[in-house]
Amino acid sequence: MTFHKLANFAATCAMVALMGSAAAAAEVTLKLGHLANEENIWHKAALKFAEEAAALTEGRVAVEIYPNESLGKEIDVINGMQLGTADMTITGESLQNWAPRAALLALPYAYKSLAHMDEVASGEIGQQIEAEIVDKAGIRPLTYFARGPRNLSANREITKPEDLNGFKLRVPNVPIFVSAWQAIGANPTPMAFSEVFTSLQNGTIEGQENPLALFKSGGFYEVQKVVNKTEHVRSWIYLTISERSWGKLSEADQAALLEAAKRTQAYERELFLADETALVADLEGRGVTFVEVDQAAFAAKARDAVIGSVAEELRPMVEQIFNN
Repeated sequence: MTFHKLANFAATCAMVALMGSAAAAAEVTLKLGHLANEENIWHKAALKFAEEAAALTEGRVAVEIYPNESLGKEIDVINGMQLGTADMTITGESLQNWAPRAALLALPYAYKSLAHMDEVASGEIGQQIEAEIVDKAGIRPLTYFARGPRNLSANREITKPEDLNGFKLRVPNVPIFVSAWQAIGANPTPMAFSEVFTSLQNGTIEGQENPLALFKSGGFYEVQKVVNKTEHVRSWIYLTISERSWGKLSEADQAALLEAAKRTQAYERELFLADETALVADLEGRGVTFVEVDQAAFAAKARDAVIGSVAEELRPMVEQIFNN
């Protein structure tokens, strides 16, 4: 184990010990499990939430954080929240397994900017999504975090849809992503993330699309030197609590957790913006070139396919988002 990993491990042990002593003194202890590692901004935000929750409830509510899927994978934790074995998680479009409107969190080319996404997520449509998640999944969103936009990487510049004709592109196994890229003109190939690097290396695929954080952590900069700024998917993810756990809190403590979540959102947004800027600088230092593209042309090609890929009852809402 490297010194860096040892230091992280020691810090985590110390944090768990502190959480344990705080939990022993608390009236309510909430277990928050998530999939990210300790260096991820979601984990830092979760720690911030725990700190604010303890302060605002004067120690009545302790939040224990379990990173790295240590409480289980995302769907397992959601099931645990419904059964009462877990209390909180960070989750997003996976909730469409229960609440169909959660599919609206990650629509290709529906959100034109971070500001547009914020407007939808915090507005009437966002409230409808949250209400359905509470009603159908038994889970309550407390706030949301932005996610880095997905960009298209390749070994050449791709600035307009015509440049993509027949282009072999890895996509995750998400039907709406496949439909959108087919409509734009690419040849999308669903593939597990773990297979992407080797497939890029041996030429099975010509490119992939992911947020910059995953482009970097996957080491794709070693085999792909151009990031075409398609920014085709902007999305958000919720900090959530189970309705079971929420119902056990006093009104005062519920209000305190909502305030803690609000402060956490502001903190996480600062980290997020700084992280996106740092990623660009880091990747440029590794020889990656960033290219501006005609996003409007890509969006126009994708629009009908995206609308046609969602459940019929959601289409008016998706059209409304596109038209904003």
